[in-house]
Order: sequence, then structure tokens, then C-alpha cells
Amino acid sequence: MYSQSELKELVDKAIINLSFSAEAEKLTAPVKYTLSIGGKRLRPVLALMTCNLFRDKIDDAIIPATGLEIFHNFTLVHDDIMDQASMRRSFPTVHVKWNLNQAVLSGDVLAFIANECFLQSPPGVMSKILRTYNKAAVEVCIGQQSDMDFEKATLVTQDEYLRMIELKTAVLLAASAKIGAILGEADDKDSELMYEFGRNLGLAFQIQDDLLDVYGDSMVFGKISGGDIVANKKTFLLVKALEIAVGSQLKRLQEQFQTKDINSEEKVKTVMDIYDQLNIKTITENLANDFITKSLDCLEKVGVDPERKKELYQLALSLVGRSK
Repeated sequence: MYSQSELKELVDKAIINLSFSAEAEKLTAPVKYTLSIGGKRLRPVLALMTCNLFRDKIDDAIIPATGLEIFHNFTLVHDDIMDQASMRRSFPTVHVKWNLNQAVLSGDVLAFIANECFLQSPPGVMSKILRTYNKAAVEVCIGQQSDMDFEKATLVTQDEYLRMIELKTAVLLAASAKIGAILGEADDKDSELMYEFGRNLGLAFQIQDDLLDVYGDSMVFGKISGGDIVANKKTFLLVKALEIAVGSQLKRLQEQFQTKDINSEEKVKTVMDIYDQLNIKTITENLANDFITKSLDCLEKVGVDPERKKELYQLALSLVGRSK
């Protein structure tokens, strides 16, 4: 069985060895830049770990799995444009380093390079892999649209928020796990179990990320506490607080996100005080734990030796900040 670090190294090598057209350097330079600035390579690693769960030989899965990373980077380039973000992984975003038009085109090219990677799947499973990928790709775009719609929405329900993060974040992890299972020649039942493993893991991961933005240690997680609050971002914590707050609590909470020129530190403190009064931290932790439990239950049901599941089990727990 391969370790997580060994699989990441295989993906990094595959990315380095990608060939690009020499005809349009202005187009390919942003592509190379985007793929070179790192990241955990979580999606291809998850796919390869899942493939390795079912069989020892994973050589023919490396390039298709790498396609998942390339598609993920395509979404990041375009998301950064839509969010007007200036930094990504501590580096200037593509549209800042070059320009908006080059960023759009290089993002498009990443999507087509991803397709080329999937076309290098073994012929017997290629159609299943392409269907799984295409379905996830469309759903990610739907999730991004929902996220943008929520920016202008006065009220977002818990179910609407969970559906948005399922589409925007969780379905690509789900597809990664399922594609890995297909490449590992798993049967349909186990492939679907791995899809549900990834989907629930993705939901837990995003909810945990929402939580860490407010309650995480900025020295550990590299974020300023309360950044989402300052940015008026609708997270699970805010959606849930608006759902259960009443009276003066609800009024104060709404004022913080409707009034301009509020001091950032005071805003974060006020909102966190309301969250504490409403027990939002515990509610959020419990929901994340529910999803990780569902994820691990799916992994438990997969019909392979439990010993082979250890790496995936540890990966799942590490993603939501649990050690056991």
C-alpha cells in the first residue's frame, strides 16, 4: 500500500511531466504557474488511495487521477476571478499576475488538459470515469452559481447552504473517490460506497473549515480569525445563527451584516459573542462529526480487508482535525 506522501509525489511528477503547446507561451505560462504553486493534491491522492484500496497496481490510474487536480485548479482560477481575489496559496492570482483575459483563457485550457488526462484511462472503464467526472464538473459550476446567489440573498436556509457546499466542494471529492474505485476495478456497489464516503467527507471538511475561520488558531491555520465575518460571507455558522436567533440577538446580528463602516475587530467580537450565546460552535462541531461518522460508516461497508483501509481512514480524520 502506498502512503499519502508517496502518492502526492507521484502526482507532482505527473504534473511536471505534462506536455504543453509551444505555440502559445502567453497561454501556457499561467497554466504552468497555477499548477506549480502547490496545494495538497487532495483529490488525485484520494483517487489513488481509493484505487490502491482495491488493487496494488496503480500505474494506469496516475494520469487520470492527475486530471482531477488539473480540473480543481481550473475552478480556482475562475473562482479567483469571480471573487476578485488577489492571492492564492500566498501567491498572486493568475488574473493579477497577468490579466483578466489571460486568466479566463488559461482556466479554459486547464479544463481541456484535464479531459486529456481522463482520456488516458483504461478503455474498459473510460466511459464510467468520464460520466462521473462530467457530472461532478457540472455540479461544481452549479454550486459556484448558488454561492454567488447567496451573496445577495437576505435569507439562506440550512438545507440550501448544505446543498451549495455539497455541490461546490463535496461532489468533487466524491467523484475522486469513485473514480479511484472504478480505476481499481471495484464493483458498482463499492464504487457508490466510495462516492458517499467522499461526499460526506467533503461536507464535514467544509463545515469544519467554516468553524476554523472563526474559532481556529490563526498561527496554526494561517487565517485571520473571523475573516469570513469581516467579508460578510454566508457560512454554516452565520446561516444557523440567523435561523435560531430571536429578538435583540437577531437584530444585532442582522445589523452587523447590513451596516457599513463597522470596525472589523468590533464586528468579529460582536458576532462571536452572539455565536457563543447561541451555542453555534457546538452545533457546528456536532454536524461536522455527523458527516464524518457517515463517511467512515461507508468506508467500513466496503468489501476489502480492513487493513487496507487504514490510510484512507487516517486521511479522513486528518481532514477534519481529528487524530483518532
